[in-house]
Amino acid sequence: MMFIVITAIVLFIAFYTQVVDKNKFIEETEPYFRFLMEDDYKFLLEVRYGADVDVNVIYGKRVQQGLIAMVALFFMFLSNLNFLTLLTSIGGGYVVFKMQHSKLSRYYKANLSRINSMLPYYLKSLEILIQHYTVPVALRRSIDSAPEIFKAGLRRLVDKIEAGDSSVQPYMDFAQEYPVRDSMRMMRLLYRLGLGSQENKQEQLMMFSRTVSSLQNKSREQKYKERLEAMEKKTLLMLGVTGGGTLLFLLFAMMTMMNI
Repeated sequence: MMFIVITAIVLFIAFYTQVVDKNKFIEETEPYFRFLMEDDYKFLLEVRYGADVDVNVIYGKRVQQGLIAMVALFFMFLSNLNFLTLLTSIGGGYVVFKMQHSKLSRYYKANLSRINSMLPYYLKSLEILIQHYTVPVALRRSIDSAPEIFKAGLRRLVDKIEAGDSSVQPYMDFAQEYPVRDSMRMMRLLYRLGLGSQENKQEQLMMFSRTVSSLQNKSREQKYKERLEAMEKKTLLMLGVTGGGTLLFLLFAMMTMMNI
């Protein structure tokens, strides 16, 4: 306990007197916190900010905020420091650290239907390319017209295939990186389509096309369902406001008559 207190005080004095550059110190210690990075963190950042987002920079700032919060709480409890207040300081820093991931998760859930709807329409455009090219070539050609969120993952997928990995793993890595609806199943179908010989390619392509069309229908049904639910909520709100307004008006009229 005493060692932790002395270390924290020394670091605070070093930062305050600028003997140690705070930003450089955090930048150098940030790799030691990589084990705390969530598996879906990169995906959530790409959903929120696009494929060109610098994950390392944003994660570094996130670690910095958590450390600053932890040190700030530590010095708040310095006059009454014990094991419980030390745990509270560490817990507070961890909560601040986790806040960004929670916000990203809420954003993803709020936009989940929009993100899910992107995959079937991308696969439909890929299906047209596969009719003229092999699956790896079609994937490479599809990147420019793909939704922004999928571009970085598609580049990694194609690079692995072109590097000589002929297993299903590159396709599964893509599906795990983008855990949207039916991504695992569609990547397996795409892998099998790439393995098929030219003779039965048309048959496999028809199966792939039917599956994509089914996904598009599901996407349209989901959109229709969401619109219907939104209309129902608005209707209930209007009925509630109208009913409440009418009731208040009647009460006001009754009270006025009673006073007369």
